[in-house]
Formats: sequence, structure tokens, C-alpha cells
Amino acid sequence: MPTGFGRLWTAQTVSSFGDGVTHAALPLLALALTRDPMALAVVTAAGTLPWLLLGVLGGALVDRWDRRRTMWIADAARAVLLAIPAAAAALDVLNIPLLAAVAFLLGLGGLFFDTAATAYLPDLLGRDPALLARANSRLRGAQTAMSGFAGPPAGSALLALGRAVPLLADAVSFALSALLVRSLPAVPRPVPQARESLLQQARAGASYVFRDRLLLGLALRPAVGNVAFLAVETVLALFAHDRLGIDTFGYGLLLTAEATGGLLGAGIASSLGRRLGTGAALTCTAAVEGLAVLGLAAAPNPYVAGLALAVCGAGMGATMVLAPSLRQAIVPPHLMGRVASTSRMLAMCAAPFGAFLGGWLAGTYDVRTPLYTAGGLLLAMTAVTATMTSNRRVEAALRGAASTDRPGHPDSEGPVQDGASAPS
Repeated sequence: MPTGFGRLWTAQTVSSFGDGVTHAALPLLALALTRDPMALAVVTAAGTLPWLLLGVLGGALVDRWDRRRTMWIADAARAVLLAIPAAAAALDVLNIPLLAAVAFLLGLGGLFFDTAATAYLPDLLGRDPALLARANSRLRGAQTAMSGFAGPPAGSALLALGRAVPLLADAVSFALSALLVRSLPAVPRPVPQARESLLQQARAGASYVFRDRLLLGLALRPAVGNVAFLAVETVLALFAHDRLGIDTFGYGLLLTAEATGGLLGAGIASSLGRRLGTGAALTCTAAVEGLAVLGLAAAPNPYVAGLALAVCGAGMGATMVLAPSLRQAIVPPHLMGRVASTSRMLAMCAAPFGAFLGGWLAGTYDVRTPLYTAGGLLLAMTAVTATMTSNRRVEAALRGAASTDRPGHPDSEGPVQDGASAPS
């Protein structure tokens, strides 16, 4: 691995710990302010709205901007932003609208950081599929360990010290990440040959995804998955408290169980892809997620719930290594920001629907109903997308990318025009 990768890994590890702190603290802060499932859904959904409003345009901007600079500015801005709810919590004026606004702006920063980081990594590693798989495994493993394993219990514990404390901890993590990212090496990136408007470039990136069945299948899985997982996340704190009898600290441990499985899944992802093929492995992990969520819905006690979340986390951890590594290996560099943002936009735009669906189902029927619905959605999505991401399609796409990168190929000396069509 290049030396710059170590700094990128460290930056994302530090930031992920802060994310884990906030991931546990934010719903608990909201739960302390209201017991209304729809109000909780507003806070959960707000963080995903930037992808709905600016997802594709954000990717087009990232393809124009310096990716390293975009990352550190986004993290620095989020560090400053978190001082606002921390001050409100300290002054006892924190409320649901403020939490929703902060979640929205944090999501906006995440849009630019995540898109830029996704595009920066293949530039740093030379689009080598093996290196990308290793790198994403390490990044995903660290993210899972920090945001799910270490961060949530820390967030619950810090919340006991004061409502502002976990927010300040996340602000410090963003500041440290910004300093590390700023020290990363600059990497050359292709400049689009066509002089097009921002909207035209955004449309070209979206078209590339929708006209390629493999990329579309890779994008649809997290889109449907986010409907399911946000429906679960919206009511998980309420489900844990009312049906499983779990207190604040126990809720953090429940999230830790999911992260433990995610860490295992990220660690075995490369091996699973080699044994089954990337396409078959993605289908397998998607099915595991659906069955695990059904197990969570039926869980009679915290121990079974923790086991179900661990299995679900393992499926998610493996998926989130295999899918991005494949996308980074087959997408042309000058389109990477737009393709990544389009795929992420589909996933994140689906999330608010999942959040409100979970709140509505819990309020209308029962707190377990969103969980059963989510499990069914995940299994249906697995069946629909299995052929779109088959081993045959994956192998054909990798062969096509390898031939494009060979010296002498028309596209090997520079990017194609942004209006070029995607492979079928």
C-alpha cells in the first residue's frame, strides 16, 4: 500500500469513532425529547435528504474539484457545525427541529466527503482490483470497528456525562480527520475533454449508471436496503427499550453486536469473493441480511436480538467491501465521482422513505411490524437483482476495464467524452 493510504485509513478511523459516538447519542437525544415515532423519523431522514436534493450534482462538482481538498474542508466544516447542537444541549435549549437541521448539514458534508474519498482511492491505488479490495476491506473494517464497536458504547457513556459531550467528541474527531486528510499526497486526476455544463456532466454520470445493468444492480441493492434498514433504525431504540427491556447502555451494546458482525464480514469479504465469485457472494450476503432482520423482528430477548444484528452486520460488512471495490475497478476515472454519487444518491434517497415507513408502521400497527417488513423487502430485492450482478456480468466488466487500461487502447491515454455511453 502507498504511504498515503495509511494516513487516509487513520483519518477515516478517527472520524468513524466520532460517527459511532453520534450514531448512538443522536437517537437517544431525540428519544429524550419526544416519544413520537414520526418525530424520530424526521431526525433520521434529515441526514439523508442532501443526497436526494444534490446527490448527482455533488458528484459532478467532486469531479471538477480537487478531491483531497474537498475531503478536508468537508470534515473541518462538520467539526464547526457540531459546536451548535453541543452549545444548545449545554444550555438546555436542544429541540427536534435543531437536531434535524444538524443532521441535514452533517449529511451534506458527508455527501462531499464520501464521494471525494471514493474517487480519490482508485487514483491513489492505480485502480488495481486486488489493492482496491484490500484497501476497502481495511477501511470498512476500521469503520465498522470504530463506528459500530467502539463508538456506540462510548456515545452512551459520554451521554451520561452530559448531552453536549458526545457531540463535542465527534467534533474533535472531524477536526483530527481534516488535519490528516490535508496531509495526503496530491494525485493526478483526469480532466474531462468535453466542455459541458454542470448539469450535462451530472446527467452523463447518471446515464452511465442507468445504462449499465451491473452498475444499476449494484446501486439498487443499497437503495432497497436503505428503505429496509432505515425502517429498522428509526424504531430500533424504541423496540429495544419497550420490547426487549434494554436500557441506554444496553442499546449501545446492541449496536456493538451489529458492528462485531460487520467487522467479521469486512474481514472475510475478499476470501468470500474469491471462493464464490463477486456476483454470487453479493447475492449470498444480501440474502443473509434479509433473514437476519426477520430474526431480529422475532427475537424474544436481547441475546437473540444481538445475534441477529451480528449476522446482519456480517452480511452488510462483506457487501460494503465487495460492491465498492468492484465499482472502483470498472468505472473510468473521470466519471468516478459522478457514478459514485449517483449510486449513493439512489441509496440515500430511498432512506427517508424507509424512515417514514418505519415510523408509520410502528405508529399504526406495532413496533415489530417495520422489522418484518424490512426483512421481506431485503429478500425480494435479493431475488430481483441476482441476475443483474451475476458472476458472468462481473467477469465481463472486469475484462472490459482491463482492456481499456492497456497501453494503446483509445481510452488509455485520457478519458472519453462525458457523453459516451456505458457498456450494456
